[in-house]
Amino acid sequence: MTISLTENAAKHVNTFIKGRGKGIGIRLAVKTTGCSGMMYVLEPVDAAIEEDLKFKCRGIDVYVDPKSLVYLDGTEMDYTKQGLNEGFEFRNPNAQAECGCGESFTV
Repeated sequence: MTISLTENAAKHVNTFIKGRGKGIGIRLAVKTTGCSGMMYVLEPVDAAIEEDLKFKCRGIDVYVDPKSLVYLDGTEMDYTKQGLNEGFEFRNPNAQAECGCGESFTV
């Protein structure tokens, strides 16, 4: 089981946490919503939750709850800038289809 970040994603998360002035990492989860059924959720983590699984990648601690890990195992997070657009992209081997914006998926 693994979650990974590209170098660009790790730099962006690190900059975000430093700018925020607190935090021990980020939480990656899924929730049922979006045009394709499931949506990625990212949020800062100030304190770990006991049942969280922690993945360390490029110096960043990524926390995932066990229910989300079923859908996220093997996912690589990237951070890209294309013209005026920038944001996280997810390469999820469990996704069967994604919506056009890439923020939601089906398994």
